[in-house]
Amino acid sequence: MKDGQTLGQWLNWDFEANGCLEIRDKNSNQLYIEFPTAFWVKYEYDSQGNQIYYKNSDGQIEDNRIPEIIEHTNGHKYQLIK
Repeated sequence: MKDGQTLGQWLNWDFEANGCLEIRDKNSNQLYIEFPTAFWVKYEYDSQGNQIYYKNSDGQIEDNRIPEIIEHTNGHKYQLIK
């Protein structure tokens, strides 16, 4: 994929013939949707199916994911900052 290219553009998705490009997981949760205008939305869900992340092509982000904690070899624990 080239920089600035949407998934639909990369796939040469025919929006007129196929409609919106939509990707769902095995639980039918919507992971990605792209419209003919090149506007797209990406979602992530936790193991209970609750939405924990949202990002769209306008730059809006809602991030409720649990912060990742890593343990350094020195024994100290650090929280990764988004």
